[in-house]
Amino acid sequence: MAKLYFHYSTMNAGKSTVLLQAAHNYRERGMNPYLLTAQLDHRSGTGCIASRIGINAPADTFFPSDNLFAKIKKRQNQDALACVFIDEAQFLTDDQVWDLARVVDDLSLPVMCYGLRVDFQGKLFPGSSTLLAIADEMREVRTICFCGKKATMVIRQDTDGKIIKDGEQVQIGGNETYISLCRRHWREALDA
Repeated sequence: MAKLYFHYSTMNAGKSTVLLQAAHNYRERGMNPYLLTAQLDHRSGTGCIASRIGINAPADTFFPSDNLFAKIKKRQNQDALACVFIDEAQFLTDDQVWDLARVVDDLSLPVMCYGLRVDFQGKLFPGSSTLLAIADEMREVRTICFCGKKATMVIRQDTDGKIIKDGEQVQIGGNETYISLCRRHWREALDA
């Protein structure tokens, strides 16, 4: 039975690594996974899902204006798909998450979404909010704070390491910009 999955975490937890491993497992068994990532994130090049540990795979991209049900159905008509993988799922719109639910319900394709749960201010991303509301299954990909506790929050810093408390929700970056922390150390960092 097809389901809509949401694998969520903070930055640098290995979400893309888990996605790429799962997609590899499908290919290894002769099945065709369809990989999608946000056009907005092109740190590794446009149309590429990459992990910090050095593995990557090509992917189609999506824009906020894309109808993902139509995009996936068109691809399914070209190739027999076994599963859909979405990286950077926090950048999905509310409508796109509902498109993915329709892919599960009407096309009987499992959809596995991987993304951040909250931003640097502790607020849900729109795509993550809708996924938390309607996903059939949710799985946390865990990482740790420097203190050893589970990291559930993320701070944003500038090039000098100064904590940024305000700004746009979306700013593409990696280890140079974001640090994952437990809630206690996140609060302390924001209060400093």
